Amino acid sequence: MQQDSETALVLFSGGQDSTTCLAWALETFARVETIGFDYGQRHRIELDVRPRVLDQLRRGFAGWSARLGEDHLIDIAVLGDLSETSLTRSVEIAMQENGLPNTFVPGRNLLFLTFAAAVAYRRGLRHLIAGVCETDYSGYPDSRDDTIKAMQLALNLGMETRFVIHTPLMWIDKAQTWALAERLGKEALVKLICEETHTCYNGDREHAHAWGFGCGACPACLLRAQGWESFLSSRSNPNPAGKAI
Repeated sequence: MQQDSETALVLFSGGQDSTTCLAWALETFARVETIGFDYGQRHRIELDVRPRVLDQLRRGFAGWSARLGEDHLIDIAVLGDLSETSLTRSVEIAMQENGLPNTFVPGRNLLFLTFAAAVAYRRGLRHLIAGVCETDYSGYPDSRDDTIKAMQLALNLGMETRFVIHTPLMWIDKAQTWALAERLGKEALVKLICEETHTCYNGDREHAHAWGFGCGACPACLLRAQGWESFLSSRSNPNPAGKAI
């Protein structure tokens, strides 16, 4: 992958997807900064793992260490105050009458990108990287490709600039996300993601699995676990159809 001389800002939660996107950015751009958000999420343990992941990326990946710059943590607790969702309230995760899971926090990704763009504008960063995915996104309309393209247009018009929003995971599933991490950072990055990142909606850091920590039952854990199993299967049988490569 040819490295770009420009700088970038990665929306970094401390989870599997954003860590993989951060690795992708570190391979792609000369200087990379990160941004995270405290919005009163009930799985806010992810805010505790963020600095550990960043520290390990700096210490364990010599080629990336010099490129990894400042981290920004933004308090947008008002989003949690406004939201009636299972990610911002102690309620059971369930589907709603409108067909969306109640883990959907209305406006979350739109606000994330807006605040990220404001920080990028101030710091002279042109590229924004987000770990949204339409392939196995949990029914979230603000994770769709059309939404991201519309946000890029709105941000560029509203800030009179030329941001480029990158979504490296948009068209791949969770197994392919694991494979991308392995391709970018070898076994060391896969191990870091398993041991340090956080995805579980319930904020469970007590139960360890091969794929990482989590309750093992919430939608985020199930998706991550299923992706892990598919990833391992593809490793052991890279040509299941028996066709010549």
